[in-house]
Amino acid sequence: MTVDYSEYSLGSFELQSGVTLPDARLVYKTYGTLNKNRDNVVVLPTFYTGNHKRNEGFFGSNRAIHPDRHFIVSVNMFGNGISSSPSNTPAPFNAAKFPEITLFDNIRAQYKLLTEVLDVRKIALVTGWSMAGCQSFQWGAQYPEFVGAILPFCASAKTSEHNIVFLEGVKAALQADSLFEEGNYTKTPVKGLKAFGRVYAGWAFSQTFFREEMYRLKGFETVEALLQNWEKDHLEWDANDLLCKLGTWQHGDISANDLYNGDFKAALNAIKAKTIVIACDNDLYFRSEDNQIEIEQIPHSELRIFESAWGHCVASPGNEPVFEKFLDQAIFDLLE
Repeated sequence: MTVDYSEYSLGSFELQSGVTLPDARLVYKTYGTLNKNRDNVVVLPTFYTGNHKRNEGFFGSNRAIHPDRHFIVSVNMFGNGISSSPSNTPAPFNAAKFPEITLFDNIRAQYKLLTEVLDVRKIALVTGWSMAGCQSFQWGAQYPEFVGAILPFCASAKTSEHNIVFLEGVKAALQADSLFEEGNYTKTPVKGLKAFGRVYAGWAFSQTFFREEMYRLKGFETVEALLQNWEKDHLEWDANDLLCKLGTWQHGDISANDLYNGDFKAALNAIKAKTIVIACDNDLYFRSEDNQIEIEQIPHSELRIFESAWGHCVASPGNEPVFEKFLDQAIFDLLE
């Protein structure tokens, strides 16, 4: 079978938890050509239900990130079913036994990929939506000398308590399925995955989105049709993979490591990259108020707020063309 990506074998990879993951793998795809100075690099981590393929919606011949100008590295985060994940790791770390993964672990692995395999000397930009944006913040704090600019959108440098509670809700819906068996299921927990999708949908869009029946713009005649689509989408995922990434999201904190020892302000202050943070005023996950607090501590940073009833999903490729232009202008401002 032909694959459209490359695979980096990390070998025995020690995680923040102290567990060593044997035969760890990082799957990625590159676009464009690395320049002579090896610094025209744009890193696109993946979002929660994303992969390298879905990241293609953030660049192109008519976009600010352009394969003719940039060497684009689209890298799959641990737990997304492509890089090392509960669903593709053999015993003793298979399924529910897969170890806890942090954003720090992801970025350390990505740094090894860029420096040891791709011979990158400096990153021009790290950007991404949602959890990919959280990884952008992590890059800026974890390797401040290596990153020229970051542009997280609909994301945060530290997962808020309210965000953690929201995620507890979708997690509980999935785990309530009797087939789940604490992650040791032998049959797909269909009811749990459907419930996960239904609860998730209510947070992905704003109240105004539903009041004004904007789901019709996506071809859904009713709310129920939208919910069924979210059910179907999450049935395509392995339950343990979803929970692995959810745990990574919940524990997101750029200061939760030996570099900063939990000093969040110090971690923000350490970011040397030029920074633009984009928030959506109706995002129910990542609030602009939290981003405002963050950018007050990041040198050379600014917050831009995009107004849209699409909420968190404003940034999903294809949903809002005006947002794409807004995003691209911010990228141009950082890179040019």
